[in-house]
Amino acid sequence: MENSGESRKRMVVIGGGLAGSLVAKTLQYSADVTLIDPKEYFEITWANLRTMVEPSFGERTVINHRDYLINGRIITSTATNITENEVVTADGHFIPYDYLVIATGHVEHVPKTRIERLNHYQKENQKIKSAKSILIVGGGPSGVELAGEIAVDYPDKKVTLVHKGSRLLEFIGPKAADKALNWLRSHRVEVKLGQSVDLNNFSDEGTYVTSAGETIQADCHFLCIGIPLGSSWLRETVLKDNLDNRGRLMVDENLRVKGHKNIFTIGDITDIPEAKQGYLAQKHALVTAKNIKLLMDAQKESKLATYHPGSAIAIVSLGRKEAVAQFPFVTISGCIPGMIKSKDLFVTKTRKDRGLDAGNASSKNKCN
Repeated sequence: MENSGESRKRMVVIGGGLAGSLVAKTLQYSADVTLIDPKEYFEITWANLRTMVEPSFGERTVINHRDYLINGRIITSTATNITENEVVTADGHFIPYDYLVIATGHVEHVPKTRIERLNHYQKENQKIKSAKSILIVGGGPSGVELAGEIAVDYPDKKVTLVHKGSRLLEFIGPKAADKALNWLRSHRVEVKLGQSVDLNNFSDEGTYVTSAGETIQADCHFLCIGIPLGSSWLRETVLKDNLDNRGRLMVDENLRVKGHKNIFTIGDITDIPEAKQGYLAQKHALVTAKNIKLLMDAQKESKLATYHPGSAIAIVSLGRKEAVAQFPFVTISGCIPGMIKSKDLFVTKTRKDRGLDAGNASSKNKCN
């Protein structure tokens, strides 16, 4: 690590996802930064469904922490405890901090190394390639986008999507949901709403039974439902009283945990009343980085930046060229929103935000 003439403040970031990676990268030359993450890489998570149909896409979206955090300390472990002045990790590290950023997002069990993650996508792709029929369980953004990716890249596959809700994409408005449903059906995806599937009980021949008693034949399945918040470990820490009844950390307008002047929380784990989306998590990171820099420079509290909850904007990819987009006053679908997101999935921008080049973009994503 680079050393300055005077001792720098110690900043610990727990979680190396979209928000944690960005705040660590942003402050690596202003503070003595330590990043704690159970895996060795950062992943552009909204792009992982594209990587399932095109594994080489992962070369751009799965990024070793050391590639962008060149002036910080990386500890590959999980945090198990927080005190008023240090973080304890599962492998026995006791890491003191002057400023702490918690960005643990959701719990997802993924491989530790980048090469293992890329190999995982190769296996998922082979699973798709070898199947004639595919079942997707869950009609949120992940389920809809995976169905779209498969329908476009493998139009000969029989894809069935089952969702327990009365409509798809319940985090956005019904007009956007209807447009996504119509697009999927126009691309031969069978969508079953108001039903669930017991994935612990299906036959060796690939027969699945829905809660309505319908049978579905599929060679393989993918589960695309919500995963739990990464906050349960905080119940045994000094922040146990700062969790709301949904397990989210309560923050003030400066993104500090309420009652703690030097502990910030960003990303999905916050109680901010807004949709939990990657671009908003990155906004949290930039506001937090600005505020920590101001505090390190001994600026007045009144100068701290205020975070304002994001508006109802969402773009859901529908294959490589199309998407459905909800903006505050209009909802559109087709190639125009597809050019905004689906073509590159914001991978180039996300990499550049971390000081990296664009990587090699795919030639398959042109909107004709």
